[in-house]
Amino acid sequence: MIETQQSQKDRLMSDLHAVVAEAESLLRATAGQAGEGASEMRAKVQASLDRAKRNLHDLQDAAVEKARAAGRATDAYVHDNPWQAMGVAAGVGLLLGLLISRR
Repeated sequence: MIETQQSQKDRLMSDLHAVVAEAESLLRATAGQAGEGASEMRAKVQASLDRAKRNLHDLQDAAVEKARAAGRATDAYVHDNPWQAMGVAAGVGLLLGLLISRR
């Protein structure tokens, strides 16, 4: 799972770099003209942006699913071990109370 996330991050970064590079090329190409070359570059930039958006959407979906899985696991743990969960919550509350009272 971690390898998949890393490859997704690498792919996203690669796509974002490609978008930036093509956008810079587009700016240079359209500085003095608005002919066929400019429209071709615009099409490349749009394709790169679409690909980057899809990758960002995939990463967002994966992150949401991981968060939901973590929430389900936490919920199951608390239901299976209520006294331990209460002990941990009380310990965290005590530590926070001590930290706040020092100020």
